[in-house]
Amino acid sequence: MFTVAVIGQKGGNGKTTVAIGLATTAAAVGEDVAVIDLDPQASAAKWKDRRSVDNPAVVSAQVSRLRQTLDTAKAHGADLVVIDSPGKSDSAAVEAAKVADLVLIPTRPGVFDMETLPAIRDLLRIAGDPAAFVLFNHMHPQGSRIADEFKALTVSYADLPACPVHLCQRASYADAPTAGKAVHEYEPDGKAAAELQRLYLWVKSQLEKERHDETKHASRA
Repeated sequence: MFTVAVIGQKGGNGKTTVAIGLATTAAAVGEDVAVIDLDPQASAAKWKDRRSVDNPAVVSAQVSRLRQTLDTAKAHGADLVVIDSPGKSDSAAVEAAKVADLVLIPTRPGVFDMETLPAIRDLLRIAGDPAAFVLFNHMHPQGSRIADEFKALTVSYADLPACPVHLCQRASYADAPTAGKAVHEYEPDGKAAAELQRLYLWVKSQLEKERHDETKHASRA
């Protein structure tokens, strides 16, 4: 089982959108997926209430029960668990990062969001330095050059690498959850669905790389 934590220190930067987008894309290709919703607002859990599809499962949980909830997901055969964490909760971010194989940090391309990254880098150190990447979200669809510039800034600004995939401003990211749908269900041939597919494929390859590196390191120890 792989675990991905989606964290950030600001509300409105797309954590839940990324979490359910990644989870539903993985489910669409046959993975058994669970989303653990740590946010008191329970946005992911409320989205699940509007659905009739079982996969992904969504569980609302307290931070203090995170490890037990992960154990339950593993016992039920989950291939992938995505943790949706609340904004402005350092303890939730740290605990989610501690149990994650990979951490995604959705960030809008603006100065206020960028200014949160050094603090997130500090939280990741407390969590044991899991593999973590800034995922730029809400990019202008025609802003590829600007996206590349922001991605290049993250290492020098906050010692954090950027995910090579980014997500753009697209109406279906907001419209699909309102209808209780995944993006690929709402607009199967749309650009948002294609973006999430690229994100899923990159995340999957990164998770497999991290697992391979851990196994290789353990065999040498």
